[in-house]
Amino acid sequence: MSEVIDHIDARLKTVYTHISCENQHDLDSVMATFGENARYDDMPWDDHRTGLSGVRSYYNELISALPDLSIEVKQEHVAPDSVVVEVIIRGTHKGAWRGLPATGRKIEFPLCGIYTFDADDRLSGERIYYDRGAVLAQLGLFHEPRGVGRFITALTHPITISRTYLRRS
Repeated sequence: MSEVIDHIDARLKTVYTHISCENQHDLDSVMATFGENARYDDMPWDDHRTGLSGVRSYYNELISALPDLSIEVKQEHVAPDSVVVEVIIRGTHKGAWRGLPATGRKIEFPLCGIYTFDADDRLSGERIYYDRGAVLAQLGLFHEPRGVGRFITALTHPITISRTYLRRS
């Protein structure tokens, strides 16, 4: 039993070190929390990076896009083989991201991250879930189809809107 508790303690320490390094924008230290077979999965974008170089490229893009990135841990959930954290992500979109030019807008959204570990209690994977629509809305690129959003949707997606109205007839 004490061996399991030791692993859980070591894994929690790895996760908190990892998040602290993210907040410091220290990419080398972030990468040091990963083991040899690193993997990063950004589920809302279906973006899967494997290997240390793939994971590093993800973080390079993220920190370039949000140079003031900050992560606030709200809650943690611990299981014998994984740690789940609920966080708030904050930052200002000052660099290109996902093919989008910098908007200069601030973003703040909840995110759930699931961390898995190798035999040495280093990260083998990080898988994140968040509301992609909420992020795009904060960047000014997505509008709910109510009020002004209905007008913007009609302008930006005329074929889809036309088909919708034709089906209603």
